[in-house]
Amino acid sequence: MQDASALPVISPPPLKPLVALFVVCVIDVLGFGILIPLIPYMATNFGASPALITPILGTYSLCQLIAAPIWGRLSDRFGRRPILITSMAGAGTSYLILAGAHSVTTLLVARALAGFMAGNLSAALAYASDISTPQNRARTMGTVGAAIGVGFMLGPAIGGALAGEHLATANFLRPALLSASLSVLAMLLVVFVLRESHTAAHRQAQHAAGPRIAGLALLRTLPALRALALGNLLVTFSQSTLDSSFAIWAMNRYGLGPRSVGLALFALAIVAVLVQGGLLRVLAPRFGEYRLALAGVLGYCAGLAGVALAQDLPWVIAALVVCGLGAGLYGPSGSALASREASEQNRGAVMGIYQSSTSMARVLAPFLAGTIYLRFGPNAPFLVAALITMQAFWCILAARRLHLRQGQS
Repeated sequence: MQDASALPVISPPPLKPLVALFVVCVIDVLGFGILIPLIPYMATNFGASPALITPILGTYSLCQLIAAPIWGRLSDRFGRRPILITSMAGAGTSYLILAGAHSVTTLLVARALAGFMAGNLSAALAYASDISTPQNRARTMGTVGAAIGVGFMLGPAIGGALAGEHLATANFLRPALLSASLSVLAMLLVVFVLRESHTAAHRQAQHAAGPRIAGLALLRTLPALRALALGNLLVTFSQSTLDSSFAIWAMNRYGLGPRSVGLALFALAIVAVLVQGGLLRVLAPRFGEYRLALAGVLGYCAGLAGVALAQDLPWVIAALVVCGLGAGLYGPSGSALASREASEQNRGAVMGIYQSSTSMARVLAPFLAGTIYLRFGPNAPFLVAALITMQAFWCILAARRLHLRQGQS
């Protein structure tokens, strides 16, 4: 891995670091979001059953789970920019493989490579934590969350529009090539625009401050992080269940194609973005991250149950809006709480571990959702996920108690 100081030294335009990070995250996640509603349809086109489609989605997260802590530690050692550049280049390559896919095997290879290269979010969150202060950390994380939300908001709608509505005539080449192009653009922006937040001098000072605790050992030494990571796993479980099952569910129940599914997910994402990019700035100082995270858990569970119990499509959209509200409240609040548990020496590793809980959930949920879908009916995955995720409420309360206890010790 090349040291950040060895990368091309280029005088960036006068953009604030958070603004530059926002733009990079929007473009990068947009490329990923474009493919979200399309993978199930591609797998169906290749003859895959629902029991196989959801594990294909889980393959990405399984590989991300393995890679995320490694990327986090590497970003602590070599800087944030090299990790962002490497992972974006790898993501672009995976999209090119996807563009040429004509079988389930090639689809699996493409998703596995994309998962291994998914160091973007942990490095981006570590970057955001680097440039924030305790007073504005929730707002900074909210800005990054809004950027991620914008990508997820626009991506499915763009991907669905490019692919078309009918499975028999859907075009999956255009969305894949656009995703690859966006990864290259995001990589170039990191090279030419984004300043390193974790410089060589900064890393040397941290190294002199003492040894770092790496990897899963952090969960033993930081009990509040352990509770937050478990809560994040539970919340992400419901989000991943919705992501992996909604297209199949909507296709079978309402006959919706990629374009309509993309627009439905757009409704969820736009609410999350509005909350993260605007409402959170008002709510965070007044209510605090813990209360907002708790409200987010309750909101997402209520929305997920609403999707399962809705009798017609307008109620489904309304329930997705509630999911978006819950996601908008929980996402940046949970990240801000996790970053509180980090020191300057291990910030990347802490956010990598926290991101690993997201990856673990995105591994478990797709593999379970397909089985639950076939055995208990189309609505069952959403109801089961809502019940499981409700337990995150108690995890967040436990994290608050452990954080206060640790501060008093």
